Amino acid sequence: MTASARGSLWPALAVAALAAALAWFAGGQAMLGRIDPALALPLLVPPLALLAWWRRNYAAPARRRGVLIALLSLAAIQCLLTLLLARAVDGGGVALVAVGGAAAAWLCGAIIRWRRHAGLRVAALLLLAVGWFAAGHAALAPLYRPAFHTAAPATMLTGLPLRWTGGGSIAAMIADGSQDDPALRAIEAALPVRLVDSLVDHPPPPGGALLLAHPRALAPRELVAIDAFVRGGGRAVVLADALSGWPPAHPLGDPRNPPVTSLLTPLLDHWGVTLDAAPPGDRAARPVDVDGARLRLFSAGRFARLPPGCRSFAGARVAACPIGRGQAWLVGDADLLFAPLWQPVPPWAAHLRKADTIEWIAARLAGRDDAQGWLRPLWIRPAAG
Repeated sequence: MTASARGSLWPALAVAALAAALAWFAGGQAMLGRIDPALALPLLVPPLALLAWWRRNYAAPARRRGVLIALLSLAAIQCLLTLLLARAVDGGGVALVAVGGAAAAWLCGAIIRWRRHAGLRVAALLLLAVGWFAAGHAALAPLYRPAFHTAAPATMLTGLPLRWTGGGSIAAMIADGSQDDPALRAIEAALPVRLVDSLVDHPPPPGGALLLAHPRALAPRELVAIDAFVRGGGRAVVLADALSGWPPAHPLGDPRNPPVTSLLTPLLDHWGVTLDAAPPGDRAARPVDVDGARLRLFSAGRFARLPPGCRSFAGARVAACPIGRGQAWLVGDADLLFAPLWQPVPPWAAHLRKADTIEWIAARLAGRDDAQGWLRPLWIRPAAG
């Protein structure tokens, strides 16, 4: 290898390693438990600006060769990491970073070679880095967002404090405005939802779906309506927690608090399902994979008995069961909706989610087993054994 070739290789490799490290530490990969190549996109300007400065006196072909080596090396690092940590490859994310990297390298090079005072060039690079970071996240958000198209809104019945969570008098709540829980806002952003207090008075429309999220005690006719809806071909997602860890907003014993345990036992018994509580001492958040989606459960119960035809996941904490002509997804955890378990960091950046919880629930309600955007999170899988 000639000295010129070595001069092109080592700075480019160092820049690729720096870009990968920035994605891991500052891009959210380590914090979120994801190894998505696309998370490197908003942070490409600093390493590529460094490469442009190192090679500012080189001829144009040598500068382009250095950028090419850096981007190919970064792609190789990302592919290797996704294979090792997620046992998958994300060609779309790698291609996006490569195209974005080429554009960022051109901009950095143009500023570095700008015949102006050094202070102006530094200021321009800082503005570029900040603008690129914001634009990168703005571009990623719609690419990760799945699209749901439903003929009818989903009907939701819950005993969790998802609406008017501020408490106090009705007059105070009206004055303060709606204080919906982040879970309800996120589900309503994904697909239309009707939050009802009675399925007898407000049954799910034909072609709709039902979300039972740890409801309060239901009258027999409510349970009959649920069973008839599902057996008639309806879709249902049922969150039934044997021992909920949802923090109460009011003193113990206050009926405004969510139920401590599931009150759906009569319905589950009718379907041939038995839910056992989590073992004592199991009070930790647990990431689980369900059909390729990452959910985060907290002290989830296990389904000790399931009818024939059911598929179980995550150690029987989640199950998909045919009920008559319909299907019910059963989750032994109502804390699944608790915002700290899934909410993105920061909350306004939905593409930086810590779990696929809302997307998974919305997809089941919409009748789609795999609803993802153009990009999808690549979750780091635990080591075998």
